[in-house]
Amino acid sequence: MTHLIETVDLVKTYIQGGRPLEVLKGICFSVEPGEFTAIMGPSGSGKSTLLNMIGALDRPTAGKVYINGVDLSGLNDNQVAGLRNREIGFIFQFFNLIPRMDAQGNVELPMAIAGVSRSERHKRAQRLLELVGLGDRADHKPSQLSGGEQQRVAIARALSNEPNLILADEVTGNLDTTTGDEIMHLLRDLNKEEGKTFILITHDAMVAQNTDRLIQLRDGVIVGDKKFKDLIM
Repeated sequence: MTHLIETVDLVKTYIQGGRPLEVLKGICFSVEPGEFTAIMGPSGSGKSTLLNMIGALDRPTAGKVYINGVDLSGLNDNQVAGLRNREIGFIFQFFNLIPRMDAQGNVELPMAIAGVSRSERHKRAQRLLELVGLGDRADHKPSQLSGGEQQRVAIARALSNEPNLILADEVTGNLDTTTGDEIMHLLRDLNKEEGKTFILITHDAMVAQNTDRLIQLRDGVIVGDKKFKDLIM
């Protein structure tokens, strides 16, 4: 069976102060369709760099990343951008919504880039905003929405091109505890009811407790990879 995500001996090195800094050191793991996984580690462990690699936002120094069996190293930049737009949805800590666009426009944007017709993207955006509980806020701009509502718009946007994989970077990090819990419940519902695969980058043990699998990263290496039911926190 083809893994949804697979990394093989993944290395990422940056030059800092004229010297190489190895942030990822031979990372190997795979994620199957429908998994709900957290990647957890302290600041500087390499987890955001790893998300950039598996999300095709950056290229590794060495090693391989496969998405649905496709080796990203064999694609040019335009092909990678197209695959990323079709196959992956992103949710960021600070929402990254376009301030001048209303919620509807923000959700439609990835579809416009993908060439979806105006009528289809309008209909799909409305459905997605209803799915995340914001059907009556479609004409509101980000400045008119609470942090939790902005994150719901970001989730709807991540789903807009119907990707199988959703990558979330500190998805509750900019939210209060109650709102963060609501967002985690929403993500879990999308995992169960829509069959979406989630990889959550986090440093928060409470977020990890709401997932099925925990990959622990430290100093650029995987130090633990277990199903959550087997963990004692």
